[in-house]
Amino acid sequence: MVLWLFGTFCVLLLIGTPIAASLGLAAVVTIIMGGIRMNMVVVAQTLFAGMTSYQLMAIPLFILCGNLMGDGGLSKKLVDFINLFFRRFKGGMAYVTIAASAFFAAISGSSPATTAAIGGIMAPEMQKNGYDEDFSLATAAAAGTLGQIIPPSVGMVSYAVLAEVSVGTLFLTGFGPGLLMAVLMMAYAHMYVKNHDITVTAEKVTAKEAIATFFGSIWALIMPLIILGGIYSGIFTPTESGAIACVYGLVCGKWIYKNLKWSDIPRILVNTAVGAGTIMLILGSVQCFSVVLTRGHIPQLVADAMLSVTTNKYILLLLFNILLLFAGMFLNAVSAIALFTPILLPVLKSVGVDPYLVGIVMIVNLGIGMITPPVGNCLYVACGMSKNMSFEQISKACMPYIIALTIALLLITYVEPIAMGLVWLLGAK
Repeated sequence: MVLWLFGTFCVLLLIGTPIAASLGLAAVVTIIMGGIRMNMVVVAQTLFAGMTSYQLMAIPLFILCGNLMGDGGLSKKLVDFINLFFRRFKGGMAYVTIAASAFFAAISGSSPATTAAIGGIMAPEMQKNGYDEDFSLATAAAAGTLGQIIPPSVGMVSYAVLAEVSVGTLFLTGFGPGLLMAVLMMAYAHMYVKNHDITVTAEKVTAKEAIATFFGSIWALIMPLIILGGIYSGIFTPTESGAIACVYGLVCGKWIYKNLKWSDIPRILVNTAVGAGTIMLILGSVQCFSVVLTRGHIPQLVADAMLSVTTNKYILLLLFNILLLFAGMFLNAVSAIALFTPILLPVLKSVGVDPYLVGIVMIVNLGIGMITPPVGNCLYVACGMSKNMSFEQISKACMPYIIALTIALLLITYVEPIAMGLVWLLGAK
């Protein structure tokens, strides 16, 4: 049964079958060839049930919100505001890219969207001010990984549904890791600019400019407060916060900043539907895949095999990280979350690892996967911003950022308060 399930899945992936179809077809082939007594009508019902969770409704809403933010000009306002604090420093534009990405991440929930929205603004400006093009694009790609770490996050919603944990509590685990990752990326950017001839040309910030920029950006700055403040105050659920954020983004883009045209809406909705539809199909297919896993007692077999090697949770966490870093090189985040959560979560829970820590460690691993070839989504977005840089050149320029983020990953894994501090402080479970 294991051979049929994973063999079929791997073969389908190798011949280029989409991940959702690979998961679903592998489950169907295993049911037929592995002798599992399961009606195909039940398979269809399971597929549908995997896409109809109330919590999953937050995914298309957060994607739509990020698209409205990018097209509505709110991302540019965020950059302008954060630029006030960093522009007088050597390397300030790299710091702005990272800090603005962290702020945009608290709105979009998507790493590629964060790279596109902030990188599209900052990468050309960095190049005009003496930064190498490969470093500029690598910084935009690496900073984009924060889109998946800092809540709200599409990956976190997916994991929470599959692991049956609270979305709001899982969101709390993302703030500490996101801040740590941003700081370590800024540390590398600082080392880079020390060894390169980067000229600081920005004038001193005047009080008049600071006030004008703040009031011009205030509508964009309020957005994360609406999304996260509403969730943690109990005023509305994560799904409701996504709907409210979409309305707010539309109002700001259309009537306050006036960058959004009615003619843009169909394109935004189509892009949102494509992105959300892909994720929903994956989650529906993995529900069928999980049923076959359970019927075949595969999670228990994996748990017994791993625990026969070691029961030390720290060694198991290291193996977990190595596996997911490798998987992140080939699978997108939602696919990897859907595939590995039902298999590996029971193993780590059995040795006392908190499921919320498992979730954030998984999300950080797969965030790093966004900038590791050959399937680094943020790398492809950054590559699309340049006519001169190849995918290989940007990948090479990302290596120091990958090292910095891997250091952050190990700290997050083994120093639990980084991720779990807010959860413990607020008593949220």
